[in-house]
Amino acid sequence: MITSEWITFWLFKIAYFTFLLIFSLLSTSAVVYTIACIYTAKEVTFKKVISVVSKVWKRLMLTFLCTFAAFFAYNLIALVFIILWIITIGGSGRNSGIIVLVIIAIFYFVGFVYLTLVWQLASVVTVLEDCYGIKAMKKSKELIKGKTFLSIVIFFMLNVSFILIRLLFKKVVVNGWKLGSVDRTAYAILCFLLLSGLFLFGLVLQTVLYFVCKSYHHENIDKSALADHLEVYLGEYVPLTAKDVQMEQYQV
Repeated sequence: MITSEWITFWLFKIAYFTFLLIFSLLSTSAVVYTIACIYTAKEVTFKKVISVVSKVWKRLMLTFLCTFAAFFAYNLIALVFIILWIITIGGSGRNSGIIVLVIIAIFYFVGFVYLTLVWQLASVVTVLEDCYGIKAMKKSKELIKGKTFLSIVIFFMLNVSFILIRLLFKKVVVNGWKLGSVDRTAYAILCFLLLSGLFLFGLVLQTVLYFVCKSYHHENIDKSALADHLEVYLGEYVPLTAKDVQMEQYQV
């Protein structure tokens, strides 16, 4: 019985993460394209957005796979450091060993947040520019310089909001035994709407942050050229290029 429950649990988890990845890629491409259209004062329709999504999701998938590989390598290196800490802890004092572990945890957390910021901005770069995968991550890494603190503030605001919504869901839906089934269902729908809105709002912030970073590095995007490229999305997919769209490193 226990084995059957674990199999069911992991099958459910696999299905959950599969659908989460699919809808994440679709929503990312849709939101980024929509914000770009608003930025250039172009008309946005559902049909246009869907046609763009079908042409961009493969590029986003490649960027995601590269990011996943980077996270996997990062966690593997962190695991190696923890194993080394466990091996060497016997030869050092208890207090010094705990201090070393805290230092490793701090560095791990900082690196994890930075990788997450690079990944999020790389998704926007993948949709709007002519690079994806590792190139998009490198471009994102360059763009985020100078606006790292702003990116961190946005990251923590979104994650704190996410934690609050999860706590609300756990409090009134999962553990809300004193509430009736109708009330718990209503709270569940409310949490679902809040969480969906938070994810979409986060994608909007990532796209706006992309334009802010471009402006900070004097890579100001020409709105007319951007509008022309957005129209091309409706035909054969042609991403934005540095030559046609942006004034690279323009100094005032």
